[in-house]
Amino acid sequence: MFYKKGMFRGNKITLMGLGLLGRGVGDAEFFAKEGAELIVTDLKTKSELKESLDKLRKYKNIKYRLGGHNIKDFEGRDFILKAAGVPLDSPYIKHAKDKGIPIIMSTALFALLSPAKIIGVTGTRGKSTVTAMIYEIIRQDKKRKGKVYLGGNVQGVATLPLLSKVKSGDMVVLELDSWQLQGFGDLRTSPGVSVFTTFMPDHLNYYKGDLNKYFEDKANIYRNQRGEDIFIAGEQLCSLPVNFTKKLPKGTHFVSERALPKNVSLRIPGEHNVYNAALAFEVTRTMKVPRNTIVSALEKFRGVSGRLEKISKIRGIEIYNDTTATTPHATVAALEALGKMKNIALILGGTDKGIDLKVLRDPIKQSCSSVSLLKGTGTDRLLSERIIGKNINYEIFSTLEKALQNALKTVPKDGIVLFSPGFTSFGMFKNEYDRGEKFVDLVKNECLKRK
Repeated sequence: MFYKKGMFRGNKITLMGLGLLGRGVGDAEFFAKEGAELIVTDLKTKSELKESLDKLRKYKNIKYRLGGHNIKDFEGRDFILKAAGVPLDSPYIKHAKDKGIPIIMSTALFALLSPAKIIGVTGTRGKSTVTAMIYEIIRQDKKRKGKVYLGGNVQGVATLPLLSKVKSGDMVVLELDSWQLQGFGDLRTSPGVSVFTTFMPDHLNYYKGDLNKYFEDKANIYRNQRGEDIFIAGEQLCSLPVNFTKKLPKGTHFVSERALPKNVSLRIPGEHNVYNAALAFEVTRTMKVPRNTIVSALEKFRGVSGRLEKISKIRGIEIYNDTTATTPHATVAALEALGKMKNIALILGGTDKGIDLKVLRDPIKQSCSSVSLLKGTGTDRLLSERIIGKNINYEIFSTLEKALQNALKTVPKDGIVLFSPGFTSFGMFKNEYDRGEKFVDLVKNECLKRK
């Protein structure tokens, strides 16, 4: 069954989690336009959500429960639309399930009702870049009929409203995190073309230390594929313990860096991006995109905002914004991409996710001349576990501005300032995107001062 305009008219829906990223607003607006009876509930207060609420002010069929949830809002509803990141053990979700009320997530609902071909990309690292690469490759395929759209875990993009735009013959490339993939499992659906880039420890605070639960959510990318569907996995998954690899489908198509033709010249740095490009190359090749189109798109690709993004050069010093590095492994990838010359002034730190930090020790020692630390529970662990060696100059700061100024002061001549936090941003920032935007603004101000 594909979407038809007005199919949710009169439905009683509770949207759990409006948020600040724009996706919750897009979902609420979609159902309001559909004519649904909508309750929006969020733990954040009215003042905290002001920016989101202002965009929904004109809709009279939305009621709000803010600053906390009420169990009554999870009774007598046609379904609950659960935002990504709602706790696994939420008593409100359990209550709704006990009452026989379906729990649905917006991106999965889109995939279920969309007439377009769905390409889904997940993975602990690389999913954003691979998603963007695939999107650009398909977009540049002039022989293909139909439009191509980008959605899923993309800043400011609500995927559900695309239902009113997409048609048969179109394609939608979705970046899918483990939380969104919970929804695919609930609806027993998977993308027709699925990509699993890497699997590493992450979100262990959410999964309460259970790496298996994290993998089970990720596995929904392929679990309900059928017939001629395509599943491609990065070779990194081959190195996982057997309790994970045995869950991959028989005949999984594994892809390594070697799949990328040697004559392809990428603009973006790092061996990990060669791996990402190889995945995008192989996926689109399998989808019959012409080879010359794939190579051309990959060579033109300039990267994704906030992912090892070179944003400025001040008096010979290169500055990189890698705000989406929310795990130690991501920071390691950034350090390795930029070299081991001890010429990097690293800005690091944030909120702990319960991940092993030891992987940071040697790369910091090999690549960094100094480390400017942002206050947070993750930073506390870095120090208590002595991840930063005695030979590294480091200092702790309560603001990003002071951390940047210290990095600029301590960076070697013609060196690199790298903002690659390695942790989440809660407390000091709204999210990693807000963190990255603030860093870019601070760098612009420093550039103006130093002209």
